[in-house]
Amino acid sequence: MTDKRNPVRRNIIKIDEKKCNGCGQCVLACAEGAIQIIDGKARLVKDSYCDGLGACIGECPTGALQIEERIAEPFDESLQPQPPSQPEPLLACGCPGTMAQSLKGSSCQQKKPVNSLPVEERQSLLENWPVQLMLVPTEAPYLKNASLVIAADCVPCAYPAFHEKFLAGKVLLIGCPKLDNADLYEEKLAQIFRQNRIKELDIIYMEVPCCRGLIRTVQNALLQSGAKVPVKMTQISIKGEILKQEELKATSLINNQMCCPSSTFFK
Repeated sequence: MTDKRNPVRRNIIKIDEKKCNGCGQCVLACAEGAIQIIDGKARLVKDSYCDGLGACIGECPTGALQIEERIAEPFDESLQPQPPSQPEPLLACGCPGTMAQSLKGSSCQQKKPVNSLPVEERQSLLENWPVQLMLVPTEAPYLKNASLVIAADCVPCAYPAFHEKFLAGKVLLIGCPKLDNADLYEEKLAQIFRQNRIKELDIIYMEVPCCRGLIRTVQNALLQSGAKVPVKMTQISIKGEILKQEELKATSLINNQMCCPSSTFFK
């Protein structure tokens, strides 16, 4: 029996990091989980995860992917791939719904005061797509000079007036500080802060302790990037109430006040 661990010459994916823009389309297209976004670039996680068929190539908008023949570990379909840095698609052909889109000015934008409308007639105030942090390109046009909302993904479920209270005229990014990769979040946010002049930042998180990791992640990203952005933090209860709000000037990061902005904030 041939040892599957012995390297062989075969086809395998090759990624040109200079061309890669970190959009993540290839991650979605790879059913084997062989590609992840690491440090803002697509990376081959392990040779044995790649089947060499190139299903991901057609999804790359910059031509950063190609098939090469080289010595590599054989493809082993029995291996459990590492969790991808972005959700796997339902179909191996990828998801066109991840294309960056600005929804500002579309028909979904509210034309009447929200509270004057019956619930069933209220419309979305979302101005961008996608909203998942790991799917948003760091150079998406709507990030330029944006007022940015970074919210834990449980917040819109818990707080019924999320759109009306927080989204009007702002760009939304969501993620889970407990289940997702905080290091990848930190690096991607640092890139976003470096590459785009963010005007202001709202961090909205749940009262549960694990959700405070979102604050630390954003703080570290801001410190890495050197960006000076005024920050407003809002804590939401699991019953859908605003528990606490606090505004921080950009300079407060120097004194490490963001994680613990005041002695009473997290009581």
